[in-house]
Amino acid sequence: MDKLLVVGATGLVGSKLASMATSLGFVPYNTQNQSKSPFPNAEQLDVTNHDATLDLVRRIRPRVIINTAALTNVDYCETHREEAERVNVGGARNLVEAARETDGRLIQISTDSVFDGTYGHYDESDTPHPLNYYAVTKLEAERVVSHLPNYAIARPSAVYGWHSRVTGAFSGSTKQMNFGMFVLDRLKNNETVRAIRDQYSCPTLADNLAEALLRLGKSPENGIFHTTGRSCLSRYEFAAKLTQTFGYRVNLVQPVFSSEFPQEAKRPRNCCLRVEKAEKALGMRFLTAEEGIREMKRQVTPVGTL
Repeated sequence: MDKLLVVGATGLVGSKLASMATSLGFVPYNTQNQSKSPFPNAEQLDVTNHDATLDLVRRIRPRVIINTAALTNVDYCETHREEAERVNVGGARNLVEAARETDGRLIQISTDSVFDGTYGHYDESDTPHPLNYYAVTKLEAERVVSHLPNYAIARPSAVYGWHSRVTGAFSGSTKQMNFGMFVLDRLKNNETVRAIRDQYSCPTLADNLAEALLRLGKSPENGIFHTTGRSCLSRYEFAAKLTQTFGYRVNLVQPVFSSEFPQEAKRPRNCCLRVEKAEKALGMRFLTAEEGIREMKRQVTPVGTL
């Protein structure tokens, strides 16, 4: 089995990678304190530390590295640009050097928001044009990674799912809860959800994304791959589908315009992506929003165990 190093895997996608890696032929490692990590083999690493990153990769010598480490709060990145550059670009640059030295394959997680959202339904050949600084850093990281002889770039969108483990202290630089869990948490408490109706993306079940990342690790193909759900929806439409599937009152979800949510960073209007290239290359199918939500419902376990 091949060694897999998942960098920064304390969040939703990392927890899914931990649970799925072995079944897809990997011995998984990740960079988090053992007591807080779902991985059997865990190390500590600040990916912005050049020497520490190279030392760890030299010692483990993974065949595949998946980089999930990033500042993901879009508004935080807009107002903390040096930090966003250091983590999102500098961290990727360190991993590129480490992967090159150890002859490993690097899988870089990017974002759908490298596009400006003018028309949507982008494929991998379309020209990026980011509107906010978070997307600028992710696009620059793509460029850094693309110089490797063995790499893949995955662009997901609006990732959701059950996060089985909360690790570390919450930081304003990251997202505390994915949108799917946020909506269901409010609905469970009979609270209203105000969801934006005029911005569109492709909600991506974390399990689906994790499988795609692991398959990219096994794939011989280099390049960019769009790894999103199949449905192009507004946040309001997605929240309404969650409400219907889980049996909550429909009127708890209220549509609002993005202009009613003042934000530091500009958001693209429509960043929906086409996934045919990734599905063909990886021999898998991405789920529609309805299918992903039904899978979420199937995974529901007794309160207190999520």
